[in-house]
Amino acid sequence: MNHFVDLFAQYGLLAVFLGVFIEQVGAPIPAFPFLLMAGMDGVNNSIFAVLALAVAAVASMLADLIWFWAGRRHGQRVLSLLCKISISPDSCVRQSELSFARSGVATLVISKFVPGLSTLAPPPMAGALGMSTRTFVIFNLAGSALWAGSGIALGIVFHSQIQSLLTVLGELGNAALAVVGILFSLYIALRVYRRLSLSRLKAKLPQIQPAELAQLMRDGAQVVVLDVRAAGAGLPLGEGIAGARHVELAMLDGDCLMDWPADAQVVT
Repeated sequence: MNHFVDLFAQYGLLAVFLGVFIEQVGAPIPAFPFLLMAGMDGVNNSIFAVLALAVAAVASMLADLIWFWAGRRHGQRVLSLLCKISISPDSCVRQSELSFARSGVATLVISKFVPGLSTLAPPPMAGALGMSTRTFVIFNLAGSALWAGSGIALGIVFHSQIQSLLTVLGELGNAALAVVGILFSLYIALRVYRRLSLSRLKAKLPQIQPAELAQLMRDGAQVVVLDVRAAGAGLPLGEGIAGARHVELAMLDGDCLMDWPADAQVVT
């Protein structure tokens, strides 16, 4: 652990850049500890703290730009890919849709702070919605700087406690690395378990293929198709579903059901 601290003192800015970039690209590796370390080292070196803030903001911005351009080029396919690889698929895109609907471009500023709001989904969603690169850079850079600054600020405020913790871990030696490794493995295992549980639950839900739905509608069956995707701040999420009724989940109540045929099959 002492060796790690010495390495950070020597290559701190590089560590901050790589840690933030790798996390924002999508790897399940938390970058916040690097920001806390940067804040701790910045207590007696304000220039280092400022440089660490700049490096972290740029690293986050570069990673988010990759996803933004991917969303601009491939649209909904990128968002679908995120849901497939995300270890939190329940909040992967849906929470981002709702946030864009309520807050618009401000979502890019707050996404890294809001629990349950994916940090990956907003950039490609902004690209898919046709947001200009200039607007994206301005708001996303602001959010990245605030997020990185909060981590560094916490490192400055709690530098004594962080230093004490590192001292204890250093005294434990290799055992400390083992404990950190076990805790990190448990974190990943719990997230993966949650993902698998949700996948099994989803598999139990009745599903219908588009071709089957089209055939039912051609046969004259009573079918109500609901499009529950959020529309973000006047920016439509792609083309609507033909013949579908757009209903916000929050507005779905008994009054809506009164207008539908009693024997209708509901497809969302």
